[in-house]
Amino acid sequence: MNAHTSPDEAPSFDPIALRNVFGQFATGVTVVTTRAENGAPVGLAANSFSSVSLDPALVAWNLALTAPSLSAFRHHGHFAINILCAESADLAMNFSRPSEDKFASVDWTPGVKDVPVLDRAAAVLECETYSTIEGGDHEIYIGKVLNFRGNDDKAPLLFFRGKFAQLGEQA
Repeated sequence: MNAHTSPDEAPSFDPIALRNVFGQFATGVTVVTTRAENGAPVGLAANSFSSVSLDPALVAWNLALTAPSLSAFRHHGHFAINILCAESADLAMNFSRPSEDKFASVDWTPGVKDVPVLDRAAAVLECETYSTIEGGDHEIYIGKVLNFRGNDDKAPLLFFRGKFAQLGEQA
């Protein structure tokens, strides 16, 4: 679908068609975690993660303004990006659905400022909220990396066309 508009005219898109186009971009899968105002661990699956800068070390991710966890991320000031591996697809499913306690059967340890760090993540970036930006129906979080760890032996968990995918042969 092509949309041609003048500079003053907002384009009108079919949201399903646009989502399908967005789905053509294969992404990794993360679980972003923080603490609620009452101290309870909070987390959600997100594929909107990206690196921003090496100096200073910054990352970004997006959170829907309708997300039940929005208040926790706005108030805690710290979060962890838990990058999932192919063998942790169950974690992505667990954190993508509403639940009273998403951490009930998940092994994790407290990280910087007590933010949950998932034991089965392939890599983790522990961050302080550096800035937030309004972005339509989402809030964009930019985090300053305070601590990180990674495991190069794990195959990535990918998301493509609305489904998990496997990495093909590497060049």
